[in-house]
Amino acid sequence: MEYLVTYDVDTTTPEGQRRLRRVAKICEGYGHRVQKSVFEVTCTSAQLPRLRQELTDVINHTVDNIRLYRLTAGSLQNVERLGIAQLAPHQGDHIL
Repeated sequence: MEYLVTYDVDTTTPEGQRRLRRVAKICEGYGHRVQKSVFEVTCTSAQLPRLRQELTDVINHTVDNIRLYRLTAGSLQNVERLGIAQLAPHQGDHIL
């Protein structure tokens, strides 16, 4: 399963800055950072609920925003990149 995960975490407080770091760390465990708050994620159907739960447990539901866009299989291999963007290695083993 391929997903594009985007997030906007309120960082106006020290707690918000910690949440931002925790959200990024969780996403790094499942995918590749392609922009500051955007990750391309490849996961199994068993990993997806765990990813959702980890993110849900970290964020402040009144001020933070996370979006998971499910992509069609193979979408991450067909991304048009401009500028310094590089192809993220989605194939192969991921260490969690």
